Amino acid sequence: MKNQIVQKLIYELVSKLFVFPIYKFVFKGHLIGKENIPQKDSFILVANHGSLLDPPLLGHALGRNISFMAKAELFKIPFLGFVIRACGAYPVKRGIADKNTIKIACNKLSDNNCIGIFIDGTRQKNGRVNKPKQGAALLAFKNQKLLLPVAIVNSHRLIKFKFCIPLFSKIVIKVGKPLLPPKSSSRDDLNSFTIKLQENINNMIG
Repeated sequence: MKNQIVQKLIYELVSKLFVFPIYKFVFKGHLIGKENIPQKDSFILVANHGSLLDPPLLGHALGRNISFMAKAELFKIPFLGFVIRACGAYPVKRGIADKNTIKIACNKLSDNNCIGIFIDGTRQKNGRVNKPKQGAALLAFKNQKLLLPVAIVNSHRLIKFKFCIPLFSKIVIKVGKPLLPPKSSSRDDLNSFTIKLQENINNMIG
């Protein structure tokens, strides 16, 4: 209980003091579909991925403490490792099937914590969902949790330069309606559901 209180305090501090001014004043952040965000039960946020700033921007905009997977290397960086861990992030090793990561995600969901998954697994240069992985659908089935499709628009092109002057793009976050988990963990069901998530997110991006 004490650790949860400390984590919540640090999360609120980072969100309000650091993320809020960046989201609101630098990138003119705007949220669409707030009414679709579940306010009580935990869920699995599924989104496209274009920038390293996506996790804090999404967590702040949605107003829920959302735990994202983060590269294991980030946890070794002094201070940054402490902050992202305190905010609920958990490490994942790229390129291998990390059973411990899946276990942590399931434990968080069972403790009524929300988790966030970038469905491509890595950043995409065009900011869209291109090669979605089935992990989100499988986790939803195993834990019987809602999936919340979210599109973050323009995160792949946050800053442009014109005559050496930085120009900041406007960030728009669109929240779709929650989806029930797949009916089974069969390859066909997971594949069709993952494609449905991909189409849902890309349609919101436009």
